[in-house]
Amino acid sequence: MSFNEQFDQHGTWRREFALRLKSLAQWMKEHDLLNAAVEERLQRLESQVRADKVMVAFVAEFSRGKSELINAIFFAGYGRRIMPASAGRTTMCPTELGYDAAIVPCLRLLPIETRLQPQALMEWRLVPDKWLQIDLDVNDPAQLAQALQKVAEVQHVSLDGARALGFWNDNSPEDNPLAGSDGLIEVPKWRHALINIAHPLLKQGLVILDTPGLNAIGAEPELTVSLIPQAHAVVFILAADTGVTKSDLSIWREHLASGGEGSDTRLVVLNKIDTLWDALSTPEEVQAQIDRQRATSAEILGLPLSQVIPVSAQKGLVAKVTGDPGLLQASQLPALERVLGRGVMGQRQKILRTAVAAGIGELKNEAGRALNMRRRDQAEQMLELRGLKGKNISVIKHMRNRIEQEQAEFDSSGAKIHAVRSVHGALLGDLVNLLSVPTLKVELVELTTALKQPGIKLRLKKTYGQTFSRLREGLQKGQVLTGEIESMLESAFRQINAEFGFSLQVPQAPDMARWVQDLDLIERSHLQYLGLGNVIRLAQADFSERLVRALSNRLRVVFESALGEVELWNKSASAQLDAQLRERRRNFARRLEAVERIQQAASSLDERITEIDDQEIRLKGLEAKLAELTARLLDLRPLPFASQEPVVNPAAALAESA
Repeated sequence: MSFNEQFDQHGTWRREFALRLKSLAQWMKEHDLLNAAVEERLQRLESQVRADKVMVAFVAEFSRGKSELINAIFFAGYGRRIMPASAGRTTMCPTELGYDAAIVPCLRLLPIETRLQPQALMEWRLVPDKWLQIDLDVNDPAQLAQALQKVAEVQHVSLDGARALGFWNDNSPEDNPLAGSDGLIEVPKWRHALINIAHPLLKQGLVILDTPGLNAIGAEPELTVSLIPQAHAVVFILAADTGVTKSDLSIWREHLASGGEGSDTRLVVLNKIDTLWDALSTPEEVQAQIDRQRATSAEILGLPLSQVIPVSAQKGLVAKVTGDPGLLQASQLPALERVLGRGVMGQRQKILRTAVAAGIGELKNEAGRALNMRRRDQAEQMLELRGLKGKNISVIKHMRNRIEQEQAEFDSSGAKIHAVRSVHGALLGDLVNLLSVPTLKVELVELTTALKQPGIKLRLKKTYGQTFSRLREGLQKGQVLTGEIESMLESAFRQINAEFGFSLQVPQAPDMARWVQDLDLIERSHLQYLGLGNVIRLAQADFSERLVRALSNRLRVVFESALGEVELWNKSASAQLDAQLRERRRNFARRLEAVERIQQAASSLDERITEIDDQEIRLKGLEAKLAELTARLLDLRPLPFASQEPVVNPAAALAESA
């Protein structure tokens, strides 16, 4: 099964999941089993499942066949190359391919000169009039391919201009581009490209990130701080005839190596194996060369051999376009697609299923508490009504007075509930302040000041480490505060449960450890900018400003995410209390209504008892339906992605095809 086919199945699986989730939420709302907090969490889950994006980043030094590999995997259906993939440098700027139904099919290009301004890339995304927009005809492959040639455009600038734009580093002359006879330096014309087309895979949520070579990656902090670390899979391309070169190793060590954590999302493609196909060598000799390059590359990069996949992207594309199954098998492209599909879709399904399972668990608990409370209230009513059998009007009147007295006492106890809410609100305010954006800005002042200082920055690495230590301490303090809130709510809920017969339960508090891990990832992704190799680059005010903004934007996402979970957690506790207060008031109203009906006609006592019996049957039906709907969600099996098959001998497969 190709990557395209696996992604199609993933899209179908996701849509079915979202439909079942929405059906469950609607049913619960119709039967008044859904409080505001659980409804919001389910809406978030449904939105997450429906709008889930899967980003695959392709990273390589120039001339490794990266764009050709993207053509072979994703765009062979057009019957031609779509991404520019001629000899030499093609993709000169980072390029994102995705789909947004609110935007017409187009290519948007951000001029390279925006690097001279302090705004981060994320901020430029919000200023569409600064981008050059070229409309695309997705039904015309030739026009589409011609328009996308724009991402390969270059311009020539002076040495000072190249240095200011980040394409010339005096400290690493071996990495600098060659100057022309006129002394000018070739640089990309565009800083970033966004391609919006209704490709079937992109419509289903796939996002492809095509990155240029080492110089371009290092000069754009947002790539290594945000986009590449957040990709669900990173495909790193090497050339089979050269293996891991010095520049390849620089990209890997500085931007992709994860120190073991998350390394299973890194795939290395040993591309251009067709350059090793030699008519003077036997198929076994050709395969031995490929095996040696795989083993050597895996050892150098510190990866399992299974994550280094040999392919020929060019032959794979030709085979798909011409319908040549023998050549396709020899290219080994299907093996890469299977591994990529299993890794990306399997990981996303696991994440989504875990998130949904947690939400469903909370939902079942909340709905179960509501049903149990109704059942207990009905049992109390049944005892009351059975006790009225054979009793005179004065006894019935006395019961009405007792119910009204209970109702008055319940209403007068609002001060206790208010006190709980006040303490809860005060503690929550401290926690919200700790995780707020203004607090984050204060913590970043020292680092921001250090980065913006002119000239060489000597103590920057120490300041950087201290800043992240404080940020981690802030999240740890947040964990302590959530513990205090949790303890306070548990104590208060025990008292309220004992006094009013409620079944309040404190929801699971958010674990700040997940956001601490995000901080660790961000810290590691920035470290390559603080070494000796970037001393000159860091001395440039515009680069330091971009680095500050990229870092601030990424950290803000982390803290806003943590704050959102905390607020939803506290909303869950409050909504649970509101729901049980509301249910108790309804119970008082039902009891008074029953007594009033009995006072008016003695025969209605038996009718009311029968009604309560019927309500118990309905409650059992609701419980059964709830169990059925939640089971349908949790039993929606993950797709059976194929296990990795043995790597075939490409030369032998080609010979057999011939």
